[in-house]
Amino acid sequence: MGKFRWKGLFFVVVILFVLGGCSKETEKVVKNMKPHRVAAAVEINNRVIEKEKMQLMIDVVNPLTKEIIRTFNLKELEVEDAVFQTELKNWARELARGTEDSEGFDQRMVLDKIDENGQIQKGKPMVILQEEELVKRVLEASERGGQVELPLQVTESQYSPDEVSQLDEVVISSYTTYFDSGVVGRAKNIELSAAAINNVIFGPGDIFSYNEIVGPRDEASGYQKAMEIVNKELVEGIGGGVCQTSSTLFNAVDAIGVEYIEWHHHSISIGYVPVGRDATVSYGGLNFRFQNPHDVPFLIKAFVEGGSLTVEVRTSEEYAKKLNGEL
Repeated sequence: MGKFRWKGLFFVVVILFVLGGCSKETEKVVKNMKPHRVAAAVEINNRVIEKEKMQLMIDVVNPLTKEIIRTFNLKELEVEDAVFQTELKNWARELARGTEDSEGFDQRMVLDKIDENGQIQKGKPMVILQEEELVKRVLEASERGGQVELPLQVTESQYSPDEVSQLDEVVISSYTTYFDSGVVGRAKNIELSAAAINNVIFGPGDIFSYNEIVGPRDEASGYQKAMEIVNKELVEGIGGGVCQTSSTLFNAVDAIGVEYIEWHHHSISIGYVPVGRDATVSYGGLNFRFQNPHDVPFLIKAFVEGGSLTVEVRTSEEYAKKLNGEL
């Protein structure tokens, strides 16, 4: 049989398969075709069916894990309906920010640190799910079906690993506060929170988030009972004293000029820093966050000696000279 005739029969069979028809005449044609020709026709038919299914569905996919987050059936959607568009916006918001039952895609940056062995201990990048863009992509895909990737904006810490070994060279800012080391619980909490922020690498444009870096202040993390301020009153709670660390940090970084994103004062006056020079925090609530507006990285050091807590900001000699012209 000639090449042209084979092609004609091949495509007739494909079309009949696609349309779902299979007459006696078609059966004869199929029987007379070689097995690999029939297999090829079936394969093309399956691809056509799969393509049709894809055009009726929208799969929203996590580009980092390739996991399907949600599937929309276009047959069941009223895309032009205002109610659906409002529901879509609400879903995008919940997906980004989370709910009581699930964690959102948005996450604050946890800065890298230098560990005990001098190695870089990686933190976490900042992740932002662009809600409006996600809604736009789903609505556009409603015309064709297929896949939609979550528009995730991932921002890594902005420093070079080659710079780290020099960041300990020069102290450009330092602040010390004092406490009663005989108050065991409070002293322990200050020691733990100081260790958590010690050796944090603060790159250009990076955002320091106290709560993300220090973590939960609970018994499982080693924190103890101590007096803390709640609603203008001194009460006993787990983790009392960590605000002295955040306030000491504030006074150290304020001297180099940072941009404050979140900063709160205590409800009553405290004694370890001047009035208005404190930074209160609570895990899961008030936070202390600031950004490095300079184009050079820093190293944050924090250490306890007896009844004193010192926080330093250090950098290389080269960057210190550059900063002297800015500050």
